Amino acid sequence: MTATIGVVALGRNTFDVPFAEEITKAAFARLDDLDVKIVGPRELLFDADAVLAALPALKAQPLDLLLLLQVTFTDATMTVALADEIDAPVALWGFPEPRTGERLRLNSLCGINLAAHALRRGGTDIKYLFGAPDTTDLTALTSGVSASEFVPASGTREMDETGGAKVVEALKKVRIGVFGQHPDGFHTCEYDPAQISAMTGATVEAHALPGVFDRARGIDADRVADIHAKTDKRVANLADMEPEALDKGLRVYAALSDLAKEGAYTGLAVRCWPEFFTDYGCAACGAMAMISGDGIPCACEADVFGNLSSQILQSLTDEPVFLADLVDIDTNDDTGVFWHCGLAPDTMADPDAGVRVGIHSNRKKPLLHEFPLKPGRITVARLSQSRGEVRMILAGGEMIKRPNSFSGTSGVARFDRPASEILDGVMGEGLEHHYSFAYGEFRPALRAAARSLNIPVVELT
Repeated sequence: MTATIGVVALGRNTFDVPFAEEITKAAFARLDDLDVKIVGPRELLFDADAVLAALPALKAQPLDLLLLLQVTFTDATMTVALADEIDAPVALWGFPEPRTGERLRLNSLCGINLAAHALRRGGTDIKYLFGAPDTTDLTALTSGVSASEFVPASGTREMDETGGAKVVEALKKVRIGVFGQHPDGFHTCEYDPAQISAMTGATVEAHALPGVFDRARGIDADRVADIHAKTDKRVANLADMEPEALDKGLRVYAALSDLAKEGAYTGLAVRCWPEFFTDYGCAACGAMAMISGDGIPCACEADVFGNLSSQILQSLTDEPVFLADLVDIDTNDDTGVFWHCGLAPDTMADPDAGVRVGIHSNRKKPLLHEFPLKPGRITVARLSQSRGEVRMILAGGEMIKRPNSFSGTSGVARFDRPASEILDGVMGEGLEHHYSFAYGEFRPALRAAARSLNIPVVELT
């Protein structure tokens, strides 16, 4: 009997819509080659109203599968709504894009990562595909959507009790200042301050975002000029930035630095979009990268658990850390790309490339860092709430010397396990879309700290 598959293509119009439409057309062409009945709209859907309009056709008959084409990054709002409304197994299909060194045009992998977290945390099992329309094996869609099952790494693992004790003590002094709420549909960034305090001893204090803008507007012009001069010595191309928006970005650096000092905050979690662009007029990335470089880790999208993960790592290293998205997996090259708009501290820059600044790839405003990450051993960690339980996620690998994969700050990593299996772990465990990492090997100390805190550990590698 011919299977009936409901297909919905999701996108966000701040990404490269013409390119996304090409991918959508190619994906449907491949699906049409299958011996299945395809149900649903064939255009990209950009908002909840479009999804709502598509529901009657999708619900008109029983579906054997609901296939969501995550053509660009989106939050998980539409994904969760579709899964709640339609009684069918769910599969996600994400699409790679070339590592051009230019704009991240789709950010599709991050989208299926965010969706998988939300669905798995809500109890919905999912399968996934990640590959180009012309090369991806779709036969699994007609045979129950099989996929590789992730098996965590096992065996005896080294413990560093001294390092673990250092982490536990450091956590008692952690104070996270949260400015603004996480964006809608970012289930990955939800948190309970009471839970965090009971588990680690850390303190979380929340503030309204407009206060940052008010503080930034009031920064003395002479102080801004001094920050400008110091930044100009540190980066290669500050003069290329649009002056008014650059001034605002430097003011944000001063404002957040002051707020951190006044609150005695050891880390910041900031709602970095859209209001920084729409209500104030600059990107927050560069300011937050600079503050991270000052030793106060910053997390975008008000990701408190992400910031907590960064502070855990920073308690073990003398260098700043970086909270990034996993935006690409290349199974042929056996590598993954960690990226964020421009949030990496300049200490992580490949010295042969130097430190440059740029504009946000989607919103076209400064200020953000622009460079490839330096090579070296890395520890990846995330204090995760995936599958409804707090766990410590750990992985090891090597950042290898490569040009910048996408505009902003990015690094190409080769893990201690095949990259395809890392992706199986990310999707199978429904992990969050932000991963903290530091240069060096710190997993023995993190294992010991997790054991002291009674937090289970999942070893990706």
